[in-house]
Amino acid sequence: MYDRTWVWIEENWKENDKSAHFPQAYLYTGKEGEISLFDCALSSLFLVYSNQHFDPCMQIDYFYSMQKEDGRISERYDMRTGQPIVSEDNPLGLTLPLLPYVEYCFYHKIGNKKRLKDVVGHLESYMNWIAANFQCENGLFKVPYEACRLGNVNRHGAVYTIDFNAAMAMAALYMSNIGDILNDKELSFRYKRVYFSLKTRINSMMWDPETQFYYDLDGEGGRIVTNKHIGCYWTMLAEIPNFEYAEYLINKLKDPAEFGTDNPFPCIPVSNPDFSQDGDGYRGGVVPFYTYIVVKGLVKYTTSIFARECAIRHMYFVLDTLHPDGETVGEVWEAYKPSSEGPSVCADQSFTNRMRYLPMLGLVTVTLMIENIIGLDISLPRKTVNWMMPSLEAMGIEKLSLKRNFITILSSKNLRGWEIRLESEKLYYFTIEILDENKKKTLPIPSGKCSMLIDKL
Repeated sequence: MYDRTWVWIEENWKENDKSAHFPQAYLYTGKEGEISLFDCALSSLFLVYSNQHFDPCMQIDYFYSMQKEDGRISERYDMRTGQPIVSEDNPLGLTLPLLPYVEYCFYHKIGNKKRLKDVVGHLESYMNWIAANFQCENGLFKVPYEACRLGNVNRHGAVYTIDFNAAMAMAALYMSNIGDILNDKELSFRYKRVYFSLKTRINSMMWDPETQFYYDLDGEGGRIVTNKHIGCYWTMLAEIPNFEYAEYLINKLKDPAEFGTDNPFPCIPVSNPDFSQDGDGYRGGVVPFYTYIVVKGLVKYTTSIFARECAIRHMYFVLDTLHPDGETVGEVWEAYKPSSEGPSVCADQSFTNRMRYLPMLGLVTVTLMIENIIGLDISLPRKTVNWMMPSLEAMGIEKLSLKRNFITILSSKNLRGWEIRLESEKLYYFTIEILDENKKKTLPIPSGKCSMLIDKL
């Protein structure tokens, strides 16, 4: 799946000249002449692992170049005219505020601090524009449903949506982290204050102590308890719940009567009357983007083993849908069934399941594969590679780019026992942690080839 994904990306990578309205290079996602900020943000999270063959920054830079004086960046543009493409339901073209998170990931995977200095002004203007146009007197954000990216899930009556408000808190958190990287104390403090203000409001206004879940609010500020959906789990990525609240949320991910289906995690729980085993678009469908969000949230609450298990389970459903009987070639999709292989099937035509929708597929087959299934946490500025393994397994990765330094890390068992073999062109610092063995060790890895025996750690 990993190798096949890069082949598909190669087939869909567009390179253009430096004309006024076209990005130099971007991942084509199916609509000729259009480009989507949401799609580019998602694809950037795995293009950083392309050994710099596909530049993830170019497509994001296009949106900065289209930013208006008031900070507005629309979700979608017509590249022939440079004009935003908007709908009646979403006239300003708002989407989830992923840019601060994406730039923070760029910094650690590409290692370019100058880029952060260059783009931080764009990020601040964008955040200010969202606040000026969508933040209400109660401190929460009121946005079009389309901006929440939850497909055809019923949001009836929701005025203050939990997913967008938690995503804004996450954006503020990463803006503060960017301030810390740039040693800009004023920026860091300002966004910490924004973050904690939103976090406090979400915990006090959107958490329901009886059902132990976060919910959308109606126009009067009342929780819509019947409207439980996967968007609640943005709160974990934004580090909003305390560990007690997080435990309640995690238990619902494990409960087969809630979000704990064989293919984790459906966009609405099994207990919802709208839930469909056929997926019905997002109304029961499993969407790779939300699997990514939940897995990354779980890692923040020290449940990495469960997160890895869920990523693997979802990967197998993707694979079984591509090869349903081992020989027949199927396809990959935007949304999958929750309990059997195959694409989510929508009964009422309220949702069109996109085939080979690469921005979502690559999040699982590349990003989750490297970061959560293999378990590598890489930071170029720190020159560190951390490898967390639940148990000793034969796995690893070859020729991964570490800022023009290709590294290979493989574990295998031989006559001497379990051994980690490493190869690198430059020095870096390697941390191995094996949870089952209760072993953890950090070592400087020199250039050339070397190995370490696990029994000796």
